Amino acid sequence: MVVVTGIGLVSALGENLETSWQNLIAGKTGIKLHQPFPELEPRPLAMIADQPVELQKLTRLVVDFAIQDAGLILPLEDCGVVISSSRGFQSVWEGIIREQEQFRIENYEPINSQNCQARLGTWLDTLPHMNAIATARQIGATGIVLAPMAACATGIWAIAQAAMLIQTGQCDRVVAGAVEAPITPLTITGFQQMGALAKTGAYPFDQNREGLVLGEGGAVFVLESQKLAKARQAKIYGEILGFGLTADAYHPNAPEPEGRSGITAIKQCLARSHLKPRDIDYIHAHGTGTIRNDEVESRVIAKIMRHRPYVSSTKGATGHTIGASGALGVAFSLMALRSQLLPPGVGLRKSGFDLNLVKESGVDKINHVMCLSFGFGGINAVIALGNAYN
Repeated sequence: MVVVTGIGLVSALGENLETSWQNLIAGKTGIKLHQPFPELEPRPLAMIADQPVELQKLTRLVVDFAIQDAGLILPLEDCGVVISSSRGFQSVWEGIIREQEQFRIENYEPINSQNCQARLGTWLDTLPHMNAIATARQIGATGIVLAPMAACATGIWAIAQAAMLIQTGQCDRVVAGAVEAPITPLTITGFQQMGALAKTGAYPFDQNREGLVLGEGGAVFVLESQKLAKARQAKIYGEILGFGLTADAYHPNAPEPEGRSGITAIKQCLARSHLKPRDIDYIHAHGTGTIRNDEVESRVIAKIMRHRPYVSSTKGATGHTIGASGALGVAFSLMALRSQLLPPGVGLRKSGFDLNLVKESGVDKINHVMCLSFGFGGINAVIALGNAYN
């Protein structure tokens, strides 16, 4: 068995897990109108502060919170590390490009290898896997280090990989999760060109949904074998029961209309978790608030979950944290298991979907939950969590 003994989370909803959770169940949102870049118009964003956050600083903070929450003392030499991000250090590279262009304009000379090299500095530290390496250094881990990137499915993929490391006996403990700092000019412009961005806010599964709202945040977990967790009398949030990972192989960004691969991922997850559909009490949906995603996802859920479990998306509160969104979903789902509270779908007012959608937080019996992440490019990740009584 693989259990979760520590959670670190920072989002636009709050500076830590508890604050974010309390604001979420109160129905609050971290989405506000921002203009972080003067060349772009103001738009709704879910930012942690007034200026875009730095990926590595955010990662260090979230990892520190997870280690403290788990009651561990550094260094953790035998610990595995699976820290992921979809956008990575994109903001740093965009900054480098802007600096090079400014240098060219001010000095009236083309960019060449010599002046470019002088300004790149420690560019090696901005390669996609280096955030995971930095986490290994931070906690003193000398074991396995992985850095998956899978669009919006990145967070659940990271947790699934970490669980496999423990299940296969390669590690007894893994620090795993995803962190995202996606507020950059290119990211905003790119999603805008696709017509995916909302104009006023995020309203997942609402009839008047407009699109997604970009958000900053991260969630990192301490995963351990149940034997190790019990031996040190650690608090346990829940158990990782199983997962499913598939790809649509259909389109660069549009989901496959019938959601066939999403259905397969859910069935894989149920089989590996030794669960039936009726065993799932609550589903944390991907729920981006875009027209196509919500339509396809609702169709997938309704087709498999005939018993109508509770469903909500928390992106109306946190924004869409891209690669970290699944990790935040897992954190909120574990809090739901621990508190027996259903997280509400903030921003949902009127839905036309045949789902048992949660509009306001409520108390109910929750034993098994499922988190869904359906990413651009048709990458699907599903994970099931269960109560672990200790």
